[in-house]
Amino acid sequence: MAWLNVDEYGPGGWAAPGDFQWRARHYCSELEKGQILFFSTPPFNLPQSDVEFLVSLKPADSRLHKNISYRPEQDLLRGFSDSANQPRVHEIMLRYAAAVKNFVSAFLAPYAGKLQTDYASFRPLEEEGRDLPLHKKNDLLHVDAFPSRPTRGGRILRVFTNVHPSKDRVWVVGPRFPELASRFAEPAGLRKFANASSAMRGWKRGLGTLGLPVADRAPYDKFMLHFHDWLKENTAFQNAKEGKEQLEFPPMATWLVFTDGVPHAALSGQFAMEQTFIVPVEALVTPEAAPIRVLEKMTGRAMD
Repeated sequence: MAWLNVDEYGPGGWAAPGDFQWRARHYCSELEKGQILFFSTPPFNLPQSDVEFLVSLKPADSRLHKNISYRPEQDLLRGFSDSANQPRVHEIMLRYAAAVKNFVSAFLAPYAGKLQTDYASFRPLEEEGRDLPLHKKNDLLHVDAFPSRPTRGGRILRVFTNVHPSKDRVWVVGPRFPELASRFAEPAGLRKFANASSAMRGWKRGLGTLGLPVADRAPYDKFMLHFHDWLKENTAFQNAKEGKEQLEFPPMATWLVFTDGVPHAALSGQFAMEQTFIVPVEALVTPEAAPIRVLEKMTGRAMD
């Protein structure tokens, strides 16, 4: 399956006149069904001087953390403590997040005005051989779910660029979510989470009528967090060869993927930039492909 190469869109927009709305809808549909969209160079403005500056940062000198993260909604930079270089890094990440949002809103036009802009990041560390706790290991196949930011069924769209000057970023991807769920969701305990959803909905209605605050984490979010960990713990799944494919993203390649629906692992690579968005179910072109709808169809219960 590899990826779907996109060569008709660049920093200046669509390369040729035509039905842009149809093209945008087509690419949304492909993404939502588990395709990875690949650009050989960034389809948005990413100044080479910014890339070179980020790559030049020395962890020992700058007290660089695991990732530099930027929260566009709060204009907040985290994970970088070098006061001398902090203003430049902040400016780069702010500019990067805005450029990627403008790109996604134009290229994937059905999502425009409906996207929730999540965190941006710069990832300076080599992925290969990192010593991390099991549930945080990037080199184990998993689907994404955020412990601190429940989506209530909204999809996790991520835009990556490999900014290493010479080295590929190597991924492995696995079977897309409908197949993954059909094989592993029930053994992972889906029914327990689904059965809790009806009671939770009634409990929330009761709290709402009393004017009390209602918990934001839906049964869907609880299951997806559990499924993320369960897949990483499942040695048989991790070691199996069937249905898996290795992808090598060359320097300055950019790729888009719904990481809640495409199990993925980063085997090696250093220096990557990334921007995350949450796409609500109502904005999707093929909502039936969304993981929440797949799980609800399996259980016959609402999970939001």
